[in-house]
Amino acid sequence: MKTKVYIDGQSGTTGLQIYDRIGRREDLELLRIPEDKRHDLEERRKFLNAADIVFLCLPDDGAREAVSLIEHEAVRVIDASTAHRTRDDWTYGFPELSPEQRQAIADSKRVANPGCHATGLISVAAPLVRLGILPKDYPLTCFSLTGYSGGGKKMIADYEAEGRPETLSSPGIYGLSLKHKHIPEMTKMTGLTYPPVFLPVVDDYYKGMASTISLQNRLLEGQPDAEEICRALKEYYKDQLFVTVRDFEEAPSTVYANTLAGTNRLEILVCGNKEQTTVTALFDNLGKGASGAAVQNMNIMLGLPEDTGL
Repeated sequence: MKTKVYIDGQSGTTGLQIYDRIGRREDLELLRIPEDKRHDLEERRKFLNAADIVFLCLPDDGAREAVSLIEHEAVRVIDASTAHRTRDDWTYGFPELSPEQRQAIADSKRVANPGCHATGLISVAAPLVRLGILPKDYPLTCFSLTGYSGGGKKMIADYEAEGRPETLSSPGIYGLSLKHKHIPEMTKMTGLTYPPVFLPVVDDYYKGMASTISLQNRLLEGQPDAEEICRALKEYYKDQLFVTVRDFEEAPSTVYANTLAGTNRLEILVCGNKEQTTVTALFDNLGKGASGAAVQNMNIMLGLPEDTGL
C-alpha cells in the first residue's frame, strides 16, 4: 500500500520543491487539495487527517493551526516552519548530528525540519562542541551567504523583476538586530551557552548557501590548529551519506556559495592555520537547507534508504 502524503502549503517555495522531489515517486500517493479550498479550514482538516505523512510549509501560526487540526493519532508531521524547532516534544530533523538523533527521527511522529541558516551553523559548530573542542561559552560568530530564493515568493519576484533597484545587484546584509529567527535553534542544538553573533547575507543568485564560523584557536580546548580541526570533523561525519568534510589540503582558494545548488549534499571546508580557523558549510538552501532535508527525514521515518528520490 502506498504512503499517503499531504503538503499543507503546497504552493509556497518549499512546498513546490518538496512536490518536485516526490511527485513522481511510485511508493507515495500525493493528496492534492483543490486550489480554491487551500484556505478552507474543514477541507484542510480532512486532508491533514487522511495522510500518513504531512509536510507543513506554512508561516509559524499556520503550522500551529494545522497541528491543532490533526485528530488522527497515526498522522506523522514534518514541519518546515520555525514554530516547533525548539520544543522538547518535537524531534529536530538533522539526522547527521548523531546515531541517536537519526533514530529519534525514525521513531518520531513530530519532526521539526531545520532552518537553512541553522543547518549551516549547527553542522559545523555542534560537532565541535560535542567533541569538546569548542567551549560551550565560546563567543561564536557566524556569517551566512544565501541565494535570494530563501526569501520566498516576494523576494524572488523582487530580484527577478525588470527595472529592479541597482542595490539588489550587490550583497545585502540583514538581520542587523542580531535576533534572526534561526538563532534559538542554533543555540539549543549546538549546546552553546550564549547565542552566536549571527549575520545573514543575501546576494544576487538563485540558490546555494555558505555558512562560516571563525575561530581563534588559542581559545579552543587543546588549542588545535586548523588541520587538526578538519581531521576531527572528518572523523565525526565519516559515515554520513549527505554530509562530508573535504580534506584540509584540498581546501580551495575561493569558495562559491552556489557550489552544491541542486543537490541534497552539505560539504564542510576547513581553512586556516595554527592561530585561526574558519569552518564553512556549503549546501543548497532549498535542498539540504529545506525541502531536500524534509524528504530525507520522511525517508528515515518510513524506514527507507534516506537518499530515496534525492
